[in-house]
Amino acid sequence: MGRLKTDATAEVNAVPIETPRPEYRQVADALRKAIRDGEFPPGSLLPSEPELAARYGVTRATVNRALSDLRTEGLIRPQRGRGTTVNPLPVIRRAAIGRQAREVRERDQARGAFEAELRQAALTPRSDAAVSQMPAPEGVAGMLGITAGTPVLARRRVMYADDVPVQLATSYLPLDLVAGTPIAGQDTGPGGTYSRLAELGHEPVRFREVTRVRPPDDAEARALQLDPDHRVFDITRRASTADGRAVEVTFIVLPAHQWELDTEWEAR
Repeated sequence: MGRLKTDATAEVNAVPIETPRPEYRQVADALRKAIRDGEFPPGSLLPSEPELAARYGVTRATVNRALSDLRTEGLIRPQRGRGTTVNPLPVIRRAAIGRQAREVRERDQARGAFEAELRQAALTPRSDAAVSQMPAPEGVAGMLGITAGTPVLARRRVMYADDVPVQLATSYLPLDLVAGTPIAGQDTGPGGTYSRLAELGHEPVRFREVTRVRPPDDAEARALQLDPDHRVFDITRRASTADGRAVEVTFIVLPAHQWELDTEWEAR
């Protein structure tokens, strides 16, 4: 960047003159607009790289770099043998506070908050659950307030929107609370785990979530069909009863491009 003289002896940094934006970013902007305007609707196949290069009057390498940006955003995804398609799903809203209200998670017989929020977005939810008993790992035990190795129930889910994987969740619950109950089965019923805990006299009323953003590990990338340069929301949640007993610890992984975390509260 050049320097602008203000007098004969002094110089200060000059504000740079605006220059044309890199071509690949201009192509990415144009494609992003075409997608959002409906020219390329969700799930549709984009033109090939040579076709896009001709359309925008740029090189194929420029198009490739623009598409790489859109892949990182999660707006498009390559499919082997097909080409590049537009993400079939809209961004899903996750209302971090209100989602656990009982009337929300049980609405229309929903099996919990995830199912309720996907229906609200006009998406079809599905959860594939694997349930097992195991000794509590040390970190989980500490959050549950139990001794490491104490038996817990583990519920591992791969969760889908319109058959696209959009969430991984693993929950741990004290086995002495939930053994032999619907929580230990595949289908926990309307309202999910928290409604069943309420029926058992252990209703969760306080939730704490800690969220960070990180790259997915290899298993998460495979399960959620992510590129290596994608990012995920990593959420750790603890649910407690009114008397302070922790009754569940859950680890949640969400593709960051697929979700928005909506948090609203009132100042005291």
